[in-house]
Amino acid sequence: MNELSIFDALFDDVFGTGKPASYRTNFATPRVDVKADEQGYVLEMDLPGRSENDVNIELDHNTLTISSKETSAREEKKDAKEEAKTNWIIRERRTSQFKRSFTLPDDVNGEAISATFKNGVLTLTMPRQELPAPKKILISAA
Repeated sequence: MNELSIFDALFDDVFGTGKPASYRTNFATPRVDVKADEQGYVLEMDLPGRSENDVNIELDHNTLTISSKETSAREEKKDAKEEAKTNWIIRERRTSQFKRSFTLPDDVNGEAISATFKNGVLTLTMPRQELPAPKKILISAA
């Protein structure tokens, strides 16, 4: 078992194909790299053309979810008079969205997760915490 197998990717199947998102080749599911050491885990996700304001990160128990939705319109420069008499028949728009969820290992300290965004790369640093030792329960005689 390698260290990456502890991150269980749960894919959002946008197209209803029944296939995991890794089979699709569009931007809807950006790829991630995860590395681990004694201090913790680091997840890096390439998000070209996006900023930190476009990305949402949530932690619910041990499930980390990273999502984004971006809509951009193709704009043409026109003066105010020409714009006033223009009736749009078709206007092409581009919408790009994704949602990735990961089940984190039990030793991740959820309170200390930090995120940075630089040059189109989202980096999450997830420090480890010491797990409680198993507790022995004594049996009393009835």
